Amino acid sequence: MFFRNLVMFRFPTSMDFSQLDALLPECAMKPVGPLELSSRGFVSPFGRGEDALSHRVGDAIWLSVGGEDKILPGAVVNEALQKKLAEIEAKEGRKPGGKTRKRIKDDLLHELLPKAFVKPSRVDVCIDVRRGVVAVDTASRKVGEGAVSEIRRALGSFPALPLNAEVAQRGVLTGWLAGEPLPDGLWMGEDAELRTAMEGGSVIKCQDTDLRSDEVTAHLATGMQCAKLALTMDDCVSFVLGEDLVVRKLKFLDGAVDQLENTEHDDLRAELDARFALMAGELGRLFDVLEPALKLSKAEG
Repeated sequence: MFFRNLVMFRFPTSMDFSQLDALLPECAMKPVGPLELSSRGFVSPFGRGEDALSHRVGDAIWLSVGGEDKILPGAVVNEALQKKLAEIEAKEGRKPGGKTRKRIKDDLLHELLPKAFVKPSRVDVCIDVRRGVVAVDTASRKVGEGAVSEIRRALGSFPALPLNAEVAQRGVLTGWLAGEPLPDGLWMGEDAELRTAMEGGSVIKCQDTDLRSDEVTAHLATGMQCAKLALTMDDCVSFVLGEDLVVRKLKFLDGAVDQLENTEHDDLRAELDARFALMAGELGRLFDVLEPALKLSKAEG
């Protein structure tokens, strides 16, 4: 259950989560209705058949937002619409107007939705109560915002905002790539993405490359800047940090995973519990390293 990406948000550490468990059942996941396009709600982090909608280890809370979306391709709707319009034109000798077309399309949607396939989804969330940080397992800001919105719906109020930095992150990443000292505990990886300062300009992706090479240095000398950079933290976590402050390709390395081998787990739930505890601890350490290095703004409140 280790997270693979991180979209992070900050909230005031004064936030009270004492009523969370009592409030979550009101926002539990419900199957998407026959005439609904989608449905969202909380599911058990431990999977199907489990009742608990949250799990807490120390200062970390594990939540899972489940979803169901109807798969109704626009091409299918348009084909049915064109067929219906052609029938009306053949029968009445005229093309239906705009209002009629809209009504017919709405009728078709109501007819097709109950027959559409349903695509399930799940997004995991880690709330660090002490640090005031929400980490959502996604590389999509939209998905991350959706998960935070579900927490807000459950609590009634949840002033969580996306990470905000006081300096340009592309400048920070470029500085590290150019040879400026990295924060303690961080090491350069072998992947980077370079972009020209002008939006829409050229892009160079360096993969499995010595980022201290003359070739990379030459690109920087032409004015290219680093938009994504692979990093490793203490042989425990590797990741790619983007100028958008999204952490991608998150991977827990032997330095972290070996800790699990030294513990015994009687069942799957106990193993998941241990994995979450380990992950939450590493994510907290990672944030502690990145916060001062990237000059992340504090949450107000």
